[in-house]
Amino acid sequence: MTRILLVEDEELNRTLVKAVLSRAAIATVREAEVLDANSLAVARSRLSSEDVDLVLLDMNLPDGNGLALASELAAGTVGAGRRRPSVVAVTASVLPQDRAAALAAGCDGFLDKPYAAADLVATVAEHLDKR
Repeated sequence: MTRILLVEDEELNRTLVKAVLSRAAIATVREAEVLDANSLAVARSRLSSEDVDLVLLDMNLPDGNGLALASELAAGTVGAGRRRPSVVAVTASVLPQDRAAALAAGCDGFLDKPYAAADLVATVAEHLDKR
């Protein structure tokens, strides 16, 4: 089964993302199991113990910047011995240098906040298709 790890500190945002993905017209997105983490610490723990295909990674979390986790995944220091998931940065910081920093840290994609439900589904589908 396809698994998505949603790293987002706002409970309402997690609920909305899960609802959008569970109603997607694209079967691979709709049928994916969505795990969640409300902090980098929880995300690291989940990635160390569970196989994940895609990480939707908020950049501003209570215990740090999501780019740190993206870098750790790219370096193989989190989830060692597991297949590296695709990582999509999800952030309201949309300046060109923010996008460049996310890609340099190891993110495979970038989703600007606020986003339309269709953009979320398309981004998730695109990155799951690459697996």
